[in-house]
Amino acid sequence: MTSATEASIRLVCFFSVFCGMALWELRTPRRPLAVRKSPRWFSNLGLVALNVLLLRLIVPLTALKAASAADERGWGLLNQWRAPDGVRFIIAIVALDFAIYLQHILFHAVPGLWRLHVVHHADLDFDVTTGLRFHTFEILISTFIKIGVVFALGPPLWAVLAFEVLLNGTSMFNHSNVRLPAGLDRALRWIVVTPDMHRVHHSVDRRETNTNFGFNLPWWDFLLGTYRAQPAAGHERMSIGVSYLREEQKVERLPGMLVLPFMKTTENYSISGRNDRE
Repeated sequence: MTSATEASIRLVCFFSVFCGMALWELRTPRRPLAVRKSPRWFSNLGLVALNVLLLRLIVPLTALKAASAADERGWGLLNQWRAPDGVRFIIAIVALDFAIYLQHILFHAVPGLWRLHVVHHADLDFDVTTGLRFHTFEILISTFIKIGVVFALGPPLWAVLAFEVLLNGTSMFNHSNVRLPAGLDRALRWIVVTPDMHRVHHSVDRRETNTNFGFNLPWWDFLLGTYRAQPAAGHERMSIGVSYLREEQKVERLPGMLVLPFMKTTENYSISGRNDRE
C-alpha cells in the first residue's frame, strides 16, 4: 500500500465522520455550548492542521510503515504465530486498543505528561473538535509509543490502517455533543465508548476525570475498575474542562493552547495526586 493510498483512505474517512457528527450536533445537541463556537473551532482545527504538518516533517515513520517493516523482518508476536489472517486482524485491533487505553492512563498518571494532556481537557466545551484537540508534543509522544507497540506486536498492515481509521472516527464520535436515546446509549456501551460515557471523563471533578479512559472499546474500563456510568451533577449541569483553567483567552485560542503545558498551575489532576505547582 502506498502512502498516497493510505492518506486518501484516512482523509475520506475523516471528513465523512467529521461532517456527519457536526451535522448531528446541530440537529440534536446534548448540551448548550458554553463559549463562542467559531473562534473555538478555528483554534481546535488549527491545532489539528499544525500537528499534521509537524508530524509529517518530524516523524516520517508512520504506524503503517512500521507494520510493513515488521512484516518484512518477521518482527513482533503476531508475525511469529501462524494463525488465520482474520484471527490476527481481530487480535491486532483489540491489542492496539488496549495499548491506547494504557497510554491514556499514563498521560493521567505522570504529572509531566498530564501537563501536555491538559490541553485536551481544558476545552470548555465538549464536541466533535474536542476529539481532535491534542498538544503537538502529546501527538509526537503518542506516535512514538504507537510505533513501538506496532514493532512489538507485528500486526497485519490492514489491521493497523483499520485501527487508525477507527480510533480517529470513534474519537470524534465519543467526543461529540449529540443526544442518544438512553436505551440506545446503554446498548452501545457494550461495544463502543459513547458520548455520554466519555463526557464523564471531561468533568471538572477530578474523581470523574480519572475514569472512562477508553477511546474506542469500553471493555477495559469495565474490567479494570475505571468505569463510571454517569456524572454526579448530570450531563446537563456538569462543568466541562479543568477547574483551574477557565479563561477563554488562555484555553480556547491557539497560542494559549500551545503554551498551556508550560504555565504555572494551582491544582493537579493527575492520578498520582502529587502537587504540580512550580
